[in-house]
Amino acid sequence: MTKLTVAGINKLLKERKPGMTNDGQGLYFRITPSGGGGWIFRYRSAGKLRDMGLGSFPDVSLQSARMKAADARKLIAHGMDPLRERDLERESEREAQRASAAKTATFEMLVGDYIKAHGGGWSEKWRKGWLSKMERFAFPSIGSLPASEITTEHVVDVLKPIWHSKPRTADEIRGQIEQVLDAAKARGLREGENPARWRGHLDNLLSRDAKKEGRRRTHFAAMSWQALPALMAELQLLETLPSFAAQLLILTGARARMVGQARWDEFDFTARTWSLSAERMKMRKEFVVPLADPVIELLGKIPRVEDSPYLFPGRGKSGMMHANAVRSLLHGLSHDDITRHGFRSTFRDWAAECTDYPREVCEMALAHDERDQTVGAYSRTDFLEKRRGLMADWASYAISTPSDNVI
Repeated sequence: MTKLTVAGINKLLKERKPGMTNDGQGLYFRITPSGGGGWIFRYRSAGKLRDMGLGSFPDVSLQSARMKAADARKLIAHGMDPLRERDLERESEREAQRASAAKTATFEMLVGDYIKAHGGGWSEKWRKGWLSKMERFAFPSIGSLPASEITTEHVVDVLKPIWHSKPRTADEIRGQIEQVLDAAKARGLREGENPARWRGHLDNLLSRDAKKEGRRRTHFAAMSWQALPALMAELQLLETLPSFAAQLLILTGARARMVGQARWDEFDFTARTWSLSAERMKMRKEFVVPLADPVIELLGKIPRVEDSPYLFPGRGKSGMMHANAVRSLLHGLSHDDITRHGFRSTFRDWAAECTDYPREVCEMALAHDERDQTVGAYSRTDFLEKRRGLMADWASYAISTPSDNVI
């Protein structure tokens, strides 16, 4: 067999006739339909004929192509598949490049990655606040550092200036740094102890009193359960979307966000339930709210707006009613002292003082599952039917005549 020559290759390219010319031992020179030329190594693996591209001409010369073909034949002689080996080598190179690039990623870049990975279920307000704290307090000190270079000293330098003056903010920032660095470690971008860890680490370097102050809860202002029927009577006189939203909020014990984003397709009027997906819930678990008769009646009063999936549509970009609409309504009724979230406390106080329902049923009505993991693994019930009775009693009380409930 006459082997190829450079002159012969140039002649084939000039003729531009598609096809393959054999150079021997599995090496071919191919003319493509477009007139270009390239190298092919043809071999059998597991009984199947395979073609392995070796590059185009003249980027890969005749001599280089023969050397590549010889290397492939050596692999075959050792029981290996040249194409598979090349794919593995390329993947290894890509992984090395990714690892190299990742190791140069700064803390600021990793914060962006963390938000992309975990912020899908966050509200826009929460996302902005989360990032704002990093931009204001963490980035000036550690924003330009790779995760592998951030030390305990760096974290302390971030926290010390605000540890006593802004204890709650400082504790939140510490937690956020810890989360980002944990994610970096999971990606192989750092090793060893997390320098932002509190227990057994930063608690030895920073005041514990400030930490406790930062963790202290600020409870939402709530209306007493005795006064609630009077408010409901006021709301029932107002047939507006904010009023309907406030009533649904009260009668179901739901969170304000759950009500504000409520969609018609979440309500099953036959089963008399409101089903919320895990993405819609604070604890990222699916939840079903039983609907009492007054709630069904309320839903029948809410007008459906064409082309909107929401119970409470709005004109903004979100398509939903403004988040402060209910609060503005309450303020307009001279109830500046209560909050939307506070109605959940009102319900819980009523349930504790006026009913004999078990604690776990009352807590589950608020989507609080207090069972530990061991108990939860065996007890899968969400107490739906028991909650149905509880919420029916609550709704009946809420819409009762105010004068009947004076204590």
